Amino acid sequence: MDDATLAGLRAALAASPDNLPLLGMILGGLAEREAHEEGLRLLGSHAPDDLDPKACIAAATLLALAEERERGLAFYRSAVTAAPPLEDRELEARLSTKPAEVPSGKPQLRVLSSGRLEGEGGEVDTLFDSPQQTVTFEDVGGLDDLKKRIRRKVMLPMQKPSLFKRFRKRAGGGVLLYGPPGCGKTLMARATAGECGASFFNVAISDVLDMWFGESEQKLHDIFVKARESSPSVLFFDEVEAIGGRRRHSQSTSSANLVSQFLSEMDGFDGHNEGVLVLGATNVPWAVDPAFRRPGRFDRVLFVPPPDRAAREAVLSIHLAERPLADDVKVGPLAKKTSGYSGADLEEVVETAADLAIEASIEADAEVPICQAHLIEALSEVRPTTTEWLTTARNYARYANEGGQYDEVLDFLSKHGKR
Repeated sequence: MDDATLAGLRAALAASPDNLPLLGMILGGLAEREAHEEGLRLLGSHAPDDLDPKACIAAATLLALAEERERGLAFYRSAVTAAPPLEDRELEARLSTKPAEVPSGKPQLRVLSSGRLEGEGGEVDTLFDSPQQTVTFEDVGGLDDLKKRIRRKVMLPMQKPSLFKRFRKRAGGGVLLYGPPGCGKTLMARATAGECGASFFNVAISDVLDMWFGESEQKLHDIFVKARESSPSVLFFDEVEAIGGRRRHSQSTSSANLVSQFLSEMDGFDGHNEGVLVLGATNVPWAVDPAFRRPGRFDRVLFVPPPDRAAREAVLSIHLAERPLADDVKVGPLAKKTSGYSGADLEEVVETAADLAIEASIEADAEVPICQAHLIEALSEVRPTTTEWLTTARNYARYANEGGQYDEVLDFLSKHGKR
């Protein structure tokens, strides 16, 4: 705003002092010039509700210059609540930061620790003490057949242990989930734990593998000991082939020893795993050591397929929930066009559409909701990622299907392969 325009606005405000839109324009010009003394005089006792969002940002800027942070923060938050595209993290930081207090006397040194000291609980304790967020089947879109099988084969023994004990069947055991990447294996594992009311422990490969000889086996043993102490519990090993790969393909003695330790922990002589459910997930089931398929270990092998049309519609609805949406958004036509998309692919479609809406909001200086055009444009940018996996799995299902272990893959391909 140039000086002549600002002078004209000042004259107009003098003639009409109750004109709030005019006051807001002047505050914007004064904020550009950092003229906070005149700006605060004109602002007077006005509250955030008196001004439009852009004027509130100008008032917050002037108040930040005058170091009236608390009042400035009220104007800033009012503006961002009404118009999120006006968010300015730098201005917010200036309003939120308090002046540093200079301590008197000699400075004191403090020793900060980023983790536990050795001897005060190890890495395994840190793993089991980590906060957990409860997830249930309601948070998983689709996969209704798989949910039914998990309820029957996994959850009932965990929920009614006395009944199963009467029939000499134990609660717990092992379940191996396999399927294309991004189709919900990890989420299904967390939801299974949530439905059972059991503690869920996500064991990363880095939590087990160690550079020192014998340490990996010891860590794996400690993890199972803690899980038994915390029963009912669910131990989840993602990318399980990294620690349970085929031993005949391994060139390392330590890798073979780790597989043997894993097998021993699952059903060895000292492995009392009552109430402990071991869930494994893998994208390459053909790389897992065959010994894990023996009864008492991963004796329940479940295929997690790419979502069908109804499941895709549910997944899209879950990811679109609680976002600003236009009235023209319809997930049905989108679900029809996304055959072969994984759950992660569908999430990326929604995230890309949200990015497009945010860009439009910034350009318009007002909130622009996600509309059908944004979703269709996002669909042209995100491609399905399950095709390569299904091609590989089809070859194993046709030519290496010992014991019918990949029959579910063949059934899925026969139903959906032409769609």
